[in-house]
Amino acid sequence: MKPEAVKNLVVAALEDLKAVNIAVLNIARQTSVTDYMVIASGTSSRHLRALLNAVVVKAKEAGVVPLGIEGEQHAQWGLVDLGDVVVHVMLPEVRDFYQLEKLWSFDAQERRV
Repeated sequence: MKPEAVKNLVVAALEDLKAVNIAVLNIARQTSVTDYMVIASGTSSRHLRALLNAVVVKAKEAGVVPLGIEGEQHAQWGLVDLGDVVVHVMLPEVRDFYQLEKLWSFDAQERRV
């Protein structure tokens, strides 16, 4: 599956479960590790876990096997590595603290959903 299609699948899964403040960063020019970073917020630990699960389920249904899943136990910041797309789902206070968008967007093409 092409990176753009995986990114769209991730955004759709997050939107379906009402993720807050979804941001998509095209970081292909900044790193060879991944093409897109999708960052979203959950409203609670339970919501965050549901968002992570939805991304994993939709990806697997489309034949994209996650390379790694982190943070499900702590439920403040979760990550799903889909290869060409890395998904970060955080509680708002954690997102404000780490400011990944600011860190990565100095040369990235950013799109708010």
